[in-house]
Amino acid sequence: MHSRITCPAAIIGALSLLLTSALPATAMRIGSWNLRYDSQPNNITVSESFAALGDPLPWSTRRVRAAELLLNKGVEVIGFQEALIRQVNDLDELLGSDWSWVGVGRDDGVEAGEFSAIFWKNSTMQLLDWDSFWTSNTPFEPSKYPDAGSYRICTVAHFQPASGPQLTVLNTHMDDQSDDQRRLAASLIVYRARYEAVNTGGPVLVMGDFNSPPTGDDSGAYNIATGATTPPPSMPRQTERRSVSSNFATFTGFTAPGNASSWGRIDFVFGGSNGGWTADAYHVDPVLTDDGLYISDHRPVFVDVSVG
Repeated sequence: MHSRITCPAAIIGALSLLLTSALPATAMRIGSWNLRYDSQPNNITVSESFAALGDPLPWSTRRVRAAELLLNKGVEVIGFQEALIRQVNDLDELLGSDWSWVGVGRDDGVEAGEFSAIFWKNSTMQLLDWDSFWTSNTPFEPSKYPDAGSYRICTVAHFQPASGPQLTVLNTHMDDQSDDQRRLAASLIVYRARYEAVNTGGPVLVMGDFNSPPTGDDSGAYNIATGATTPPPSMPRQTERRSVSSNFATFTGFTAPGNASSWGRIDFVFGGSNGGWTADAYHVDPVLTDDGLYISDHRPVFVDVSVG
């Protein structure tokens, strides 16, 4: 467990359809971003990264640009996927003292494997508590679904903004190989999100890399998450059209613009159907910089929401 703040685990509960809070609304920018795990050795310091900004793929190069993008976007809460502990620690250093984070390594519940970490700005958000669970048949211990390629985890954090109601954020990364795992993960996350809605009485946001597009053979997890009869509202559809970016694909690979045949929309931010929020803007940000550097093989998703 890694955080500047140590908090007890959240308590599990049931579903609520209505909010009772009458507190004023608070505007904030929320993000979700698959950073691409650090597949190459990372043995140079942050300061040395500035001297190596020409290489396209190493995290030791990409980390500086990732932090620059986030600091310039004015994000207040963001969920990362695929981040190894050294990537989390780098962002913790680069983003500065106003930022904190929670999460655990998915392979052992401590530091091994990828994190689905949640970062937030201390000046605008107070962490109340948090916990993690595995999207497997045994969610309360480090575990992998039988035919999944990797261990998979969901991080849950409760925040109190400077004003307005309590906010719950769930961040996850579903399996890229097993559709059954993705369907189970979506079911567990929907169950937990419904529970948080009644337990907290506040808005619930679910984010992450679902590895499941809205349509096609692999859309099962997306369909479960959005619901067959009472789907939670889609952020782009709930946002005024002029405030929705023209980019929708979130997975682009490290490929040049022009051929988008392999691109897809698999990264999402969902708002709970219990309400308590409005979508003010939706944006998928480019990750190709002017000097030809790709910050990640996924684009970050940013949503401006008013909660309360």
